Order: sequence, then C-alpha cells, then structure tokens
Amino acid sequence: MPSYTAPTKDLNFVLHDLLQISQSEIPGYADLEADFTSAIVEEAARLAEGVLAPLNQIGDQQGCRLENGVVYTPEGFKPAFEQIKQGGWNGLDLPEEFGGQNLPYVIGSAVGEIFVSSNMALNMYQGLTHGAISAILAHGSDEQKARFLPKMVSMDWTGTMNLTEPHCGTDLGLMRTKAEPQEDGSYRITGQKIFISAGDHDMAENVIHLVLAKAPGGGEGTRGISLFIVPKFLVGEEGSLGARNGVSVGNIEKKMGIHGNATCVMNYDGATGYLIGDLHKGMRAMFTMMNEARIGVGLQGYAQAVVAYENARAYALERLQGRDVTGVQNPDGPADPLIVHPDVRRMLMDQKSFVEGARAFTLWGASLIDRAHRMGDKDADGLISLLTPVIKGFLTDKGFEMCVQAQQVYGGHGYIEEWGMSQFARDARIAMIYEGANGVQALDLVGRKLAADGGKHVMAFFDLVKGFIKDNDGDERLDAFLKPLKAASKDLQAAGMFFMERGMKNPNDALAGSTDFLHLFGHVCLGLVWAQMARAAHAALDAGASDADFYHTKLATGRYYMARQLPATAMHLARIQSGAEPVMALQAEQF
Repeated sequence: MPSYTAPTKDLNFVLHDLLQISQSEIPGYADLEADFTSAIVEEAARLAEGVLAPLNQIGDQQGCRLENGVVYTPEGFKPAFEQIKQGGWNGLDLPEEFGGQNLPYVIGSAVGEIFVSSNMALNMYQGLTHGAISAILAHGSDEQKARFLPKMVSMDWTGTMNLTEPHCGTDLGLMRTKAEPQEDGSYRITGQKIFISAGDHDMAENVIHLVLAKAPGGGEGTRGISLFIVPKFLVGEEGSLGARNGVSVGNIEKKMGIHGNATCVMNYDGATGYLIGDLHKGMRAMFTMMNEARIGVGLQGYAQAVVAYENARAYALERLQGRDVTGVQNPDGPADPLIVHPDVRRMLMDQKSFVEGARAFTLWGASLIDRAHRMGDKDADGLISLLTPVIKGFLTDKGFEMCVQAQQVYGGHGYIEEWGMSQFARDARIAMIYEGANGVQALDLVGRKLAADGGKHVMAFFDLVKGFIKDNDGDERLDAFLKPLKAASKDLQAAGMFFMERGMKNPNDALAGSTDFLHLFGHVCLGLVWAQMARAAHAALDAGASDADFYHTKLATGRYYMARQLPATAMHLARIQSGAEPVMALQAEQF
C-alpha cells in the first residue's frame, strides 16, 4: 500500500522564505507568522496522514454505489468527512460572518495540497462546496447568504456546480435545461446534467446544487443562461429542512479514476430553484466558481504528482536492481538500489523539480488572489486571470506526466494495483479534462487573456521577469538560473509576437500553437519561481540556516529544472512558428 507524508518543511519554505507572507502588506498576512502557519500545516498533515491517506486506496477499490435512490460513499469516508467538518477545515479562508475563520486563501491552498495528495476523491466533496460558497458570496442576495452559507461553511450541507449536459460540454450555448418562472419568484428547473462531481452522497444532510439553465426571454447561446440555487431538500427561512425537491440521481458514472467521489447524472423534474445573480447573467456568476475551481484543479494536478513522487523515491531507495556502472554501491547485497542508475535519477529529478516548482507557482497565484480580493488590487486580479489557464492547464498536463514517470520507476509493479501507483495516474488524469479541458484553457489563454486590457497583464508579467533578472544581475551564484530564465522569457515574447503578426491574418496560426504557448508560458513561470527560490535559499544560507542541506538540495533541484526542463521553451517556440499549415494540412476525410 502506498504511503503519504506531508511536505510540511517545503510548504513552510515557500510560505516564509519565498513569499515572506508575514511581511506582506496584504490584510491578514501580518498574522501569518511561521509558528502559526506551521501549527495549521502540521495539524492538517496529521489528519491527512492518519485518516485520509489510509482511505485513499479503499475509496478507489470500493467506489460509490447507488441503491434505491441513495448514494453511499466508500467505507470510512463518512467518519473521515466528519473529522474534516469538526476541524473547520472547509471554513479556513471563509468569512467569519458565516462560521469561517477568514484566513487568507494562500493558507487554504497550502492545506488543500495536503488533503488532495492524501485523498483527492474525498477532498472533492469539500472542494466543490467551497466553490459553491464562493459563487453565493459573490452573487447571492443577503437572504440567500443567510439561508444557505452557514450550513455550507460548516459542511452540514455540501455544494455542487451543474453545467454539463449529455449533448453539450464546453459549448454551453447548446444547453437545454429550462427554468420556468413561478408566481412566488422561484423557478421550476427541468432537465438533465451529467458529470456532476459530489452530486449526491450520504455524508451531509443536504446538497445545494448550483445549476445553469435557460429562462424565457434570454435569447440564444450563452446570453440566455441563468444560474439557480436548487437544494436537494427545500430550506425554510430559519435553515430548517423541508420537503425533498424534484432533483434525483439517475446514475453514478463508471470512470477511470476518483472512484471515491460520486460523479452523478442529475435529473431535475420541475425542481424548485432560486435565481442567483442577475437573470440571463448566469455565466458571469458561474465563472466565479470556475476560476476558483481551475486554480484548485491545477493544485490537484501537481498534488497527485507529489504523492506519486514520494512513493517512487522510497521505492527507488529500497528496490535492488542491477549494479552501478561506476562501481558496486551495495556490496553486501545481490544488487544495488535503483537510485544509483542515472535514468532512474532523471525520472525522479523530473518529478522533484516539477512538484516543488509547481507548489511555489500555485501558492504565488494564491497570494495574488488574496491581493486582489483583500486589497482590491486590479493589477493582481488581471495577472492571476492571465495565469489561471496556465496553472490549470500546464500543472495538470505535467502533473499527469509526472505520475506516469513515478509509475515507471516501479517497472512492472507500477502497473499492479496493489502498489497504488496506477491510482495516482488514473486520479490525476481527470484534472486535464474537467473545469475546462486543457485545450480550451490554451484557447482561452491565447484567444482572450493575452489581449485582455490591451495586453497590459502579459506585459506586466514580462516586466516582472525582467525586473527580477535586472535586480539580481551580477550575483554569480544565480547565473545558472538567470541566464536560462532570460532565454526562456525571450522565447515567450517571440511566440507572442508571432501571434500578433500572424494571428489577425489567419487566426489558425495562433490557435494551432495555443497548447505549445500554454506549456511555454508554464515553463517560464516555473523558471521564474525557481530563480526566486534560489535567491531565497542563498539568503537562508547566508543567514546561517541550521538545515543547510535542505537549502543546498533546493538549489541543486532548481539547477536541474533550469538545465533540463526550461530549454523546452525553444521546442515549443519552433512548433508555434511553424504556423497552422502542418496542423491543417489534411482534409477531414483524410484522417
């Protein structure tokens, strides 16, 4: 059975050595002293290691089941969910007014990594609830907030988001679910939704569905879509539960991974729903959930790679296979451990350098969200909007790739279910698909985000990179970081210029290179945070850090990323500059 130990030391390094959160001017950050945040992270680690992780393989093997209209979760999930509730973990970064603790989002993200790595399927019940809460906070009326949020923050009730239908996924303009207005101001919701994560279960007394539907008079396409609160059980003014609403589970999907999470077909048969936000403006309200969810899914992508790497590393240290070509390392044994072989080390270094860079990138993104929300900083909001498809798309693509690499370290045992590596790869795979498939993330990045506000935010990113290089120019210890970062940034700028020159004449020239651009951008982002981490590591060593080996290891890992991973930007640029012709050369019938 695989194991999990939370990377508490590295999380604290990112929070305090790199981001220096307690020194930030962001409201609430001054309270985030190292002792305080360490206590939170350590407590989350105890819950994850002792309760959640041991249930991960059980959830994968048992899955969820639907019996007589009731969804049952795997053995042990319900008491574990109760411990998450009792610990107040869902409300960590939610308003005190509704029972939360009002801590910054960056702390919620650090804890989120621990919970996702230990048991992604179980954590999704909490994660979907958090997203639904955010949408109600942003767009709900005062009455809706008072009625629904206290029970959702406490997780007595959980939440979902209902977008997809059998005939439409990304193209929500094809939606058929209808909302008929009633005299009392409510709506009757009729239709079917599919792929609804945490759609129903036996761990909470109510489920609050946020459902996209079309109300009369909205016009065609997405302009006619509105968002509705549709509870499983109707809710009285004082929060009391009433009659069962006209919503039911038609089926639980049989799927590749995340078996412990109930992915449901939801049937709405004249269910009572309440408009949230403005009529026919549902997409704006739903995107509040979607944007938060996309950051969370990016976190899922690298968090699965974290636990996969952790187990692959342990296996490589213990498994005896072959001899070191430079000389026997284990003379008392029949063979040397796998870790002596350069190609095994390559795979492990790929994983280690990715997950540590991805952690820093994601928590930096979380701090931008805090800056935007707590300070009203529009520049920070614009920058995280630009980076959101990169966090979601790049980290999930590479996270899955790293899970497969971890599986490869095991050889044949990685393909056998009892070792658990297959589950990490299978669970990670969904992160590339849901909350907007990664191809759509790339199109969003190239088609919308680059040009947003006249290109202001991408230029701000380039200035950030240039400023860091300039500020640290002359520090020879950082040469191995600054020179590759400068070259990679130039590749990113060249790709952007290609889109500007060719995209207006032939949009396919830009769109054919969109995924390569997303990956190019992702590598530059990880190059930037690795360079920043290198500076932080040197600063700690200069200050006489007690654990010098940790910081030297950090520097060596970063140098690996800059030397072996960051040069991929040149390949992506070459692909982009080949234009659309190679991609569009065949007629449809020639495929």
